Amino acid sequence: MGAALLSAGAALAPAGTAAASTTTTGGRVDYVALGDSYASAPLVPTQVDATCLRSSQNYPSLVARSQGATLTDVSCSGATTADMGASGTAGVPAQLDALSRGTDLVTVTIGGNDIGFSTVLGTCAQLTSTDPTGTPCRTHFTGTGTDQISDAIGRTAPKVAKVLRAVHHRAPHAEVVIVGYPDLFPDDGVGCTSKTVPLAMGDFAWVRDKEKELNAMLARQARRSGARYVNTYTPTIGHDLCKPTGERWIETFAPETPAAPVHPNATGESAMATAVESTLVRHTWHH
Repeated sequence: MGAALLSAGAALAPAGTAAASTTTTGGRVDYVALGDSYASAPLVPTQVDATCLRSSQNYPSLVARSQGATLTDVSCSGATTADMGASGTAGVPAQLDALSRGTDLVTVTIGGNDIGFSTVLGTCAQLTSTDPTGTPCRTHFTGTGTDQISDAIGRTAPKVAKVLRAVHHRAPHAEVVIVGYPDLFPDDGVGCTSKTVPLAMGDFAWVRDKEKELNAMLARQARRSGARYVNTYTPTIGHDLCKPTGERWIETFAPETPAAPVHPNATGESAMATAVESTLVRHTWHH
């Protein structure tokens, strides 16, 4: 299962030149969406870009429709903070190139790939059999006396800050919004016994806490840069990957609804869109 997740993660990397998805809804708001697979929504119908695995039902598309915005969506599965300012090795253009002085709204979801979260989960899954009721993953990543994932989050913080400075520089009049990651694992820290979630029972609380650390770092960087932070975690509590099909908004390691493993399905993307919209509802656009 771990190998399967790693393979799925590898499949999310860009594999060619991708074009931005541009949607015009008749509005005057110029909206640019930046980010990784939690923004692009790989495998969620309908896929509109085969390289970046971008969906027409991802949260940027839903936000654009609700706001009457013209959307330029350059979110791309596998993206890191480095892909914001530089062309990817597969020829995917720098995401920041989509911005201009006329941009009104920018959303950014980034950071998960910088800390290698998919690889971490793959490692966790592979270690489960060594201590199914214990914490083999936490032990693996913290056994040297330092928490490798917390360290990675700390190293990613200045990279996120750099991205936000670049966004403000290129789009000085835009409202900039960092969209955090939704609730992937049970918020109460209690594990689930589903075979499609192959984590040791004691590791659920640890991976939950690592995601919370990542979101807290993103929220801090948003505040420091004058951006807004959208908390998608709280409104998705109770719909994590341990919940049954129909109740879960995050798919398991072996998805039963179209989505990448441990990623939002269409309902999850809709919940993320609603969270973004709630921060924009009182905003008056200036032109």
